[in-house]
Amino acid sequence: MAEILWEPRADQVASSGLTRFRAHLRAQDVTAADGDYEALRQWSLDQSPTFWQAIWDFAGVQGARGAQAFEGDGSFAGSRWFPEAMLNYAQNLLDCDAEGPALIFRGEDGRRLEWSRAELRLAVGRARHGLQRAGVGLGDRVAGYLPNLPEAIVAMLASASLGAIWSSCSPDFGVAGVVDRFGQIEPKVLIAADGYLYKSKPFDTRDKLADILSGLPSVQQLVLVRYADPHASFPHALSWEDFLGEGDSVLQFEPVAFNHPLYILYSSGTTGKPKCIVHGHGGTLLQHLKEHQLHTDIRPGEKLFYFTTTGWMMWNWLVTVLASGGTAILFDGNPFYPGPETLWKIVADEKIEHFGTSAKYLDACKKAGYRPGAEVDLSALRSVLSTGSPLVPESFDWVYAEVKGDLLLASITGGTDIVSCFALGNPELPVRRGELQCRGLGMAVEVWSDAGEPLVGKPGELVCTQPFPSAPVGFWRDDDGSRYRAAYFEHFPGIWRHGDWVECSEAGGLIVYGRSDATLNPGGVRIGTAELYRQVEQFDEILEAIVGGEDAGDGDQEVVLFVRLADGLQLGDALRGQLRAKIRAGASPRHVPTCIVAVPDIPRTRSGKISEIAVRDVLHGRTAKNVDALANPESLDHFLSSAEA
Repeated sequence: MAEILWEPRADQVASSGLTRFRAHLRAQDVTAADGDYEALRQWSLDQSPTFWQAIWDFAGVQGARGAQAFEGDGSFAGSRWFPEAMLNYAQNLLDCDAEGPALIFRGEDGRRLEWSRAELRLAVGRARHGLQRAGVGLGDRVAGYLPNLPEAIVAMLASASLGAIWSSCSPDFGVAGVVDRFGQIEPKVLIAADGYLYKSKPFDTRDKLADILSGLPSVQQLVLVRYADPHASFPHALSWEDFLGEGDSVLQFEPVAFNHPLYILYSSGTTGKPKCIVHGHGGTLLQHLKEHQLHTDIRPGEKLFYFTTTGWMMWNWLVTVLASGGTAILFDGNPFYPGPETLWKIVADEKIEHFGTSAKYLDACKKAGYRPGAEVDLSALRSVLSTGSPLVPESFDWVYAEVKGDLLLASITGGTDIVSCFALGNPELPVRRGELQCRGLGMAVEVWSDAGEPLVGKPGELVCTQPFPSAPVGFWRDDDGSRYRAAYFEHFPGIWRHGDWVECSEAGGLIVYGRSDATLNPGGVRIGTAELYRQVEQFDEILEAIVGGEDAGDGDQEVVLFVRLADGLQLGDALRGQLRAKIRAGASPRHVPTCIVAVPDIPRTRSGKISEIAVRDVLHGRTAKNVDALANPESLDHFLSSAEA
């Protein structure tokens, strides 16, 4: 078994949300409450409707639950959660009474804004009336083209309070990327910022906004949020201030069905036009309450800071912390400007208990030689969360050596498809080096071979064998469900196949090797890319890497490794030899790349994930699909020239 890096103290376990949930179950004579975590998880699967009813009651969800938690035949297609329930997501976030502010915004330029819960409620009430004046009602779409600002949360909650549907993109998206997304859902109102800040420079997005509007004929009202320029204006736009209006506005909440659409999120779009994934009020709320209170152990009055944009599902996950009485910390800007200390200083200044970021960010801090624990006061910090890509074992070591020795390091995995997690942290289990601690309660996660056989100790496909409340309501304008079924249920009929290549460890944790559609196949043996990255990222000379498999005929592949070097360095035969030797010894001979090429940049999506699929397409002479989904599409030119060479 993997080395244990951290174990909770007895007092930490005793005060955790998971322990309080066990007490809630004991009061209902649930014997599984006295077992270990795996026994509790198995009960949550065997008695799934009872488990989700218990989450509703334990978390104090506001709304009419109804007597029935589940109806149907037990399949994904033939089942429905809480068919009698009526609730509203926004009400559960705004009517939660807790100490401390609701929101704290920190800008890269030093701006700091703090919103009390009363101030947030007042703003949402005014925005709700602003939307009503624009003709927005039940089922209408409201879109946000916004940085991670308080106004984005206000607009989303106002939309949800009416039973309208919210969707957002960050302002660094290009015109085609925005129109590809919003054009499919036809929003009635678009709320957009005049620009954004990056490396202390304002970027005006109003030229892009004009082109976006020309591609969105459904928009009847544009609302402009002045952010980059306090004097900005735009033709025929209503300013945010005028949109809110004056005076107090009574805040009301439209009760909606459990599956009534709340959010439309988008797939990354690197394999075609982005899929419009619809998530409901009830499933989103229940799943996030479970993950925040039980798995992350967030308590009323505590602060959650997740470095994200409005275009990544972690923004939606972050905002729901309000329903647990927590404070949402927002940041806009470059996390490495002026240096790697930026986000860690915010964690220290605001006395943040829970800090979430990407695996790539943690690795970049490690490579920069930054030591957060020695530089700033992290005494309040209780957990660090990481997602976006696999967190390599060496980054686990760095967190415990250079951040803090006594905290819960939770590597988590799930995604936009479920607006939540399949595997994540656990305040009563040890943290093992390189592993996600556990599979989530209520989530029937298994690892299967291509033949559909369950695996332990071997890599395979991540699947979920039972329905869960945060599965998508469906895809937008997919009336017969055919695109939804094709996305998740065709590979293993009736079983959710997520598209991750993972391993279930003997200890019950999960090891993520990467996307299953980006696995390599040298010599006909399927291997994950994370195993190779783990070796490469140990070289200080290499800032970042990406790998692709180039078809060599007869079902074989050659492994091609692209590396971005530290400033001033060149890739020579000596470094190539060291890389191959390290990969051979640390991974396997099959992982050793046939070719190693230096490139000035690595293609990544706007949520920061490297795009192996785009590289694979270029290697095989195919046009990469929907390059506007990439934050830096120009980087593909270097891969094209390398492939031609």
